[in-house]
Amino acid sequence: MKGIMYWLKSNSKMKRWILLILVGIILACYSIAKILVQKEMQFWEAGKIIVVFVIGFIFIVLGLIMLNKRNMELFIEATDERMKNKKNVNVKSLIFDRTIYDQGPKIVVIGGGTGLNTVLTGMKKYTNNLTAIVSVSEYGNEPTDSRKVLGTTLPFEEVKDSIASLAPEGKNELEQLLNHEMTNPALRGLKFSDIYYTAMKEIYKNDTEPIAKSNSIFNITGKVLPVTSEEMTICAELENGYVVKEKDKIPEIVSEKMTKINRVYIQPSNCKPAPGVIEAIKEADSIIIGPGSLYTNVIPNLLVNGVAKAIKESKAIKIYVNNIMTEMGQTDDYSVSDHIKAIIEHCGEGLIDYCIYDTGEVIPEYIKRYNKEGADLVEQKIDGPEVKKIKFIKKNISTIIDGKVRHDPDLVAESAIKLICNDMKYEDKEADPEYVMLNAKLKSDKRINKIKKEQAKNEKKAQKKGMKDTGKRAKDGKRSKFSSKYSERIKSIKESDEKFRKSHSEKTNKKR
Repeated sequence: MKGIMYWLKSNSKMKRWILLILVGIILACYSIAKILVQKEMQFWEAGKIIVVFVIGFIFIVLGLIMLNKRNMELFIEATDERMKNKKNVNVKSLIFDRTIYDQGPKIVVIGGGTGLNTVLTGMKKYTNNLTAIVSVSEYGNEPTDSRKVLGTTLPFEEVKDSIASLAPEGKNELEQLLNHEMTNPALRGLKFSDIYYTAMKEIYKNDTEPIAKSNSIFNITGKVLPVTSEEMTICAELENGYVVKEKDKIPEIVSEKMTKINRVYIQPSNCKPAPGVIEAIKEADSIIIGPGSLYTNVIPNLLVNGVAKAIKESKAIKIYVNNIMTEMGQTDDYSVSDHIKAIIEHCGEGLIDYCIYDTGEVIPEYIKRYNKEGADLVEQKIDGPEVKKIKFIKKNISTIIDGKVRHDPDLVAESAIKLICNDMKYEDKEADPEYVMLNAKLKSDKRINKIKKEQAKNEKKAQKKGMKDTGKRAKDGKRSKFSSKYSERIKSIKESDEKFRKSHSEKTNKKR
């Protein structure tokens, strides 16, 4: 009874179609009754009855179609979790959302760390045919205590994080569960993910099957594949010939030796790709490389036997998402083209068709925080014969998350999907259902992002209004609202400036 009453509410927009159906039934019944009652009728009378019947029948069919359509819209409005404010959702384009995931493009994302998980978070909104290829390495570091205790063969940290990123939208329970550290004295020091993968390994007697089964067990969007079923060590050879086999020591040794990374390689060098990796690359409509640590996340995955070759031979759109910030001891003073040159030097040409990079418009105070750690903005420089064949797309794809400069998942995904749509348009596939649905969803997301930006602007304006006269001290001698609220930021900037002055003065003294 409640459901019927809900249909009769004004905001449900159901009554008009119910009324249309009733009118159609009345007209159809009237026509049938006329035919049954009258024994004789003129030609024009018969024609009139037929016209009335046809109109009634059309009203019934149209009313039923629109009633079902509106019912679907109400269902989507009630179940779509992307927007808290349902008024901002373009429901007409969301009708396709339930099918676009299964019929969406086949996308492979290769990388590791936070960068990879950012791309996965955004791309899962457009397709179910999503494959994350992640590295399995301790980067030369000592195995964790949990791995020693449980005897786990492969390190699953990257895999675990990618699975959490592909969990249903708005649900953080999976991430909390996988990262939960046991408090039971007998299990202290272990995470739930360690125990889970150990149990799965005992059941399936290998390392790769538990990951494949986990995709369906956790009901994630797409699937996660380890790049290899063999544990690999990532080694960095410096320009002075020194070899570093531990990721955490690279920045320290690079700084001490006053040198740079010359190349990276993996041990063993003949690592075979895990089952399904090459097949996923061959079948992909788009391959996204990065973002992530260039020398420890991105390039090592491409060095596994057959991976780079499969990407080169693939007809997919190959997209490289460039890092926003440099990494101390790895990519100091690197520009956009330096990142791409490093990939080409290690794996050859043909891996990248498009490069998406940020505009570099990051709030200075956040840059100064990175400066304190030896990092800086990636220089917006594109030059050299190696990158001439690559098309560059400059987009504002950065955001601040927990005080750190990150790629915006939605903006990165939107940029990649636009390239796929443009490619389909170029191939005259505008009538293809996949193109129609992707294009409709892009327009919907563009509208939603626009509303979000407007809301953010309004919030900033409200904050500015609340900060009037904050530069003045209160009469009681207490600090102003501005200085109390932003004291950490002011302190951070002052410390950074002081550190810079000291290092500058030390360099000047040495020269003298």
